[in-house]
Amino acid sequence: MAAATSGAGRCRLSKMGAGRRPPPARVRVAVRLRPFVDETAGANGTFCVRGLDSCSLEIANWRNHQETLKYQFDAFYGERSSQQDIYAGSVQPILRHLLEGQNASVLAYGPTGAGKTHTMLGSPEQPGVIPRALMDLLQLTREEGAEGRPWTLSVTMSYLEIYQEKVLDLLDPASGDLVIREDCRGNILIPGLTQKPITSFADFERHFLPASRNRTVGATRLNQRSSRSHAVLLVKVDQRERLAPFRQREGKLYLIDLAGSEDNRRTGNKGLRLKESGAINTSLFVLGKVVDALNQGLPRVPYRDSKLTRLLQDSLGGSAHSILIANIAPERCFYLDTVSALNFAARSKEVINRPFTNESLQLHVLAPVKLSQKEQLGPSEAKKTRGPEEEEIGNPEPPALLASASQKFSPLQKLSNMDPAMLKHLLSLDRLLGSQGTQGTPLLSTPRRERMVLMKTVEEKDLEIERLKMKQKELEAKVLAQEAVDPKEKEKRSPTMHQPLACRTVTVAKPLKKAVVIPLQLIQEQAASPNVDIHILKKSRKRKLECLNGSEPLEKAEDCWELQISPELLVNGRQKILNLLNEGSARDLRSLQRIGQKKAQLIVGWRKLHGPFSQVEDLERVKVMSGKQLESFLKANILGLAAAGQHCGPS
Repeated sequence: MAAATSGAGRCRLSKMGAGRRPPPARVRVAVRLRPFVDETAGANGTFCVRGLDSCSLEIANWRNHQETLKYQFDAFYGERSSQQDIYAGSVQPILRHLLEGQNASVLAYGPTGAGKTHTMLGSPEQPGVIPRALMDLLQLTREEGAEGRPWTLSVTMSYLEIYQEKVLDLLDPASGDLVIREDCRGNILIPGLTQKPITSFADFERHFLPASRNRTVGATRLNQRSSRSHAVLLVKVDQRERLAPFRQREGKLYLIDLAGSEDNRRTGNKGLRLKESGAINTSLFVLGKVVDALNQGLPRVPYRDSKLTRLLQDSLGGSAHSILIANIAPERCFYLDTVSALNFAARSKEVINRPFTNESLQLHVLAPVKLSQKEQLGPSEAKKTRGPEEEEIGNPEPPALLASASQKFSPLQKLSNMDPAMLKHLLSLDRLLGSQGTQGTPLLSTPRRERMVLMKTVEEKDLEIERLKMKQKELEAKVLAQEAVDPKEKEKRSPTMHQPLACRTVTVAKPLKKAVVIPLQLIQEQAASPNVDIHILKKSRKRKLECLNGSEPLEKAEDCWELQISPELLVNGRQKILNLLNEGSARDLRSLQRIGQKKAQLIVGWRKLHGPFSQVEDLERVKVMSGKQLESFLKANILGLAAAGQHCGPS
């Protein structure tokens, strides 16, 4: 149980350290040595494997018979160990992680005939890992999901096998080959896999025992009921929080009985059995490659090379607390298989997983809020509907009526502009906090006296708003009636009378003010020669106002600028540009805006071929500028060149 306590502590630390990687958890490996199948052979024969203590063992070195190979694991169970010893020492401590929303897996590995199925299933007299784990897990969920606890728990089971690289549903054999998928969060799932809810161990037996008979088995020389497929029992534990923030957790437990590696020379496999043996050995070979890739830190781990390794992606190098139970045989005829299994177990011990809590937030589904007829009425209307007997009672009210009034007159019901779903959520939370009494935090509740004062204030404000609206409508109707009776009264009415909204004048948006930026040198020259008169911008003080009722526009004096250019200035500018086009060099032409090196060379070449330009518009024939470019060219250059020519003289 110490392992479970330390694992829980690591889980809590991983939640506290936001943004950090989950803490590592090494794959734990336990080795189980089965007794001799033939007791007489065991009494007379010799063991090729011998246990040294509870964690280490040794095996003879086939290269040098005078030496032994020593292995050390997390646990070693000898031939005298029982099913309870293996379960309590290695499997039971990881069940607590499922209630924390984490994944766990138990794998039985070893050669054929080493006792893997016996370790996982057992017998009615000696139950194995699977029935013991389900019994304890269901007991834990009943205790944690009892009334008064913060979580509600539910357990579901699925049972499948991988037979010749096909995923078959043992609970529904007619479903055919299933596919293995991966969701956006990296979790492995099988769409279409049957899930059966279980609440007791009797429910588990009712589903599991018929499904176990659907598993593919066959007889070989070493075993009369040899497993011809990898069996995977998937148990999901879903948790839902009863109170806010209504979190959800999901923990998955994989109980995997792997098919054993086979030497066809000893098993005598032929035909179909030989094909099954080839598929089993191939998947186990890929499993070894995955373990080697994880230990070496390779960039690509070949999970997808086999259906088995794809399904074990969470268990090896993933997010699960993994236990590998390596089953070995003591006979010398199994020596090579035993050495291979021990080497695989030693490599698997170095694989690092990173378990984390699978937790998410789910919006709590609230029941619709149903209000009675009195609750739908306002406070003043509810007061009118009360009978004379209720009015004689006065302010003192029974506690039950006060409690209902506190819910009926909740300030949250005044938020009519809020989203209905959010309003229902807040009302439900208000009732929940009110039902908790002094134990809960009264975030949305107030004392009765303050609540009544608040409701009275809100009612008075609503009545005042309605009274002002009615008064405004009466004034507008009165003004319209006077104008309809005698139009002359419109001129004689008092100045304090409000003008109807329909006749109010609306000002027209002012045009954007535009100005021409003149260089500082040109402004100084203009100031030095007062005789020069260049009018570019003219200031006016008139502005028109429009009325919505169709009356004549009014004029309002306001400063504004209007662009006025003298014709002489335009003619002078155009002549200046024409002289520059006919006489200027390519460098002089580049001084004009929108004329670069290429366009200047084209203008000079065109002038040599066709003669001088007669007018500025002839520039269109050069085919270097569009109409918009010519228009912007004229606007940008005429005024500046004309002003410069008037002050500086012709070039």
